[in-house]
Amino acid sequence: MDETMKKKILFLPFLAFALWYTSCACTSCAAQINGALKGNGQADLQIRTALEPRMTALITGFAAASGAAQPGALLLDGPAIAASLSAAPGVASASFKNTSPAAIEGPVKIAQISEFLAPGKAQFITFEQKASGGQCTITLSRDTSPEILALISPEVSDYLSALMAPIVTGETLTGAQYLMAIGSVYGRGIADEIEKATIRASIEFPGSVQSAKGGTVSGKRANYAIPLLDILVLEDPISYEVVWR
Repeated sequence: MDETMKKKILFLPFLAFALWYTSCACTSCAAQINGALKGNGQADLQIRTALEPRMTALITGFAAASGAAQPGALLLDGPAIAASLSAAPGVASASFKNTSPAAIEGPVKIAQISEFLAPGKAQFITFEQKASGGQCTITLSRDTSPEILALISPEVSDYLSALMAPIVTGETLTGAQYLMAIGSVYGRGIADEIEKATIRASIEFPGSVQSAKGGTVSGKRANYAIPLLDILVLEDPISYEVVWR
């Protein structure tokens, strides 16, 4: 597999992860994030993600078209993804292993959640802890998302541009319009996988959660089921806020 295509494939499962809490970018994946945010802004997360069958076939086809397809090759290279993430702002360490050629899992330690992918105006996570409680807010829009993606890897922006994702192109599309465009180019099966893909996250906070905008509350935990389509299209800016005491 040529190096450019390999890098693009490596970062596919990482967009949703990088763009929600510490986020995982893939255009059609099943993703689960479990973890805890501490009062000092550090976080420990456990990530699991896997490409869906049709997206796996599409990526395999890309590799075959490049003449670099190899039997048993990793579509998601866990150690390589971990190495890239470990170098990102605000990250203390990351370690992923492959549970299959198209699935990875492992821990990520965040040194400071407010600094994650946060130099300059690209900051999209705010965190505050006081004696009486605290709050964490994540905001994402088409204005800031290209800068955030560039901090992860220029290659992922290129790949998502090929998939016409408004999060990269800045184009104003509804979810339905985007799915129609994807279906016309890559087939309805790929569009269906993107439409059904969900990022599930369950995060424990330093105190009893009082509210979780866009999610549900269970004691110290906020739970989310986020449609990947919402992140890729960003028809409207997305904002999630958790308040605890």
